[in-house]
Amino acid sequence: MDVLRYVAFSTDPAGGNPAGVVLDATGVDDATMLATAAEVGYSETAFVVPSDDGLAVRYFSPLAEVPFCGHATIATAVAHADRHGAGALSLRTGVGVVPVTTAVADDGTTVATLVSVAPRTAALPEADLAELLAALRWSADELDPALPPRAAYAGAWHPVIAAADRGRLADLDYDLPALTALMARHGWTTVDLVWRESPTVFHARNPFPPGGVVEDPATGAAAAAFGGYLRELELVAAPATLTIRQGEDMGRPSVITVTVPDGRDTGIAVTGAAVPI
Repeated sequence: MDVLRYVAFSTDPAGGNPAGVVLDATGVDDATMLATAAEVGYSETAFVVPSDDGLAVRYFSPLAEVPFCGHATIATAVAHADRHGAGALSLRTGVGVVPVTTAVADDGTTVATLVSVAPRTAALPEADLAELLAALRWSADELDPALPPRAAYAGAWHPVIAAADRGRLADLDYDLPALTALMARHGWTTVDLVWRESPTVFHARNPFPPGGVVEDPATGAAAAAFGGYLRELELVAAPATLTIRQGEDMGRPSVITVTVPDGRDTGIAVTGAAVPI
């Protein structure tokens, strides 16, 4: 296989979130995909199988297959555009069809926009929230009451936990075994920890122990789920364009643009640049 390496949600290879991309994984079995993802060592590697009706894509972390990955989708689309030209793609993922468009910006950087499957949210029972906060070593009085805890979905499930101040978000020191076990029980992909800087600018951190990664520097799937969360709870006035800054506290700054359209059942658009490593 030809394994490409791209960083998504940054124009600097030293920033953003790195992903492996295999643009033609025809005939590759599951065990080989998992072993390849583990060898690459990034939070996800995308494996593409081309066909006449589009591209089938599967995503593997170093430990397991995941249903959907935003940053690897952005990286895959840009890698495809670099090889075959910019335009529209239809990606068949484990959670449904995800349309992606690519375009070349004025500075020559290729930018991709994916549209998620329909998002939704679910309540976090008090016992689960208490266990989650304990694993994070956060207390309930450190949360932002304007952004209530929820589980949010746009292809993968992520608890959304909002900090009341930037300092709480910056100080990430969680109980890895406890959080790993809790997330495995509930099928959560990452935990979306956020802080609201302004009505349309947010900072995020995403622990990702199920993938064997302590923290994800840019999480497109969580960004899409968060956009759906804000719309469903009427915490932004749709249509809206949001900026999510992630990875800054771990030295890999990332910028994710989230477009929240009208309509509860419409997908959330996630936009970002990607460059080869």
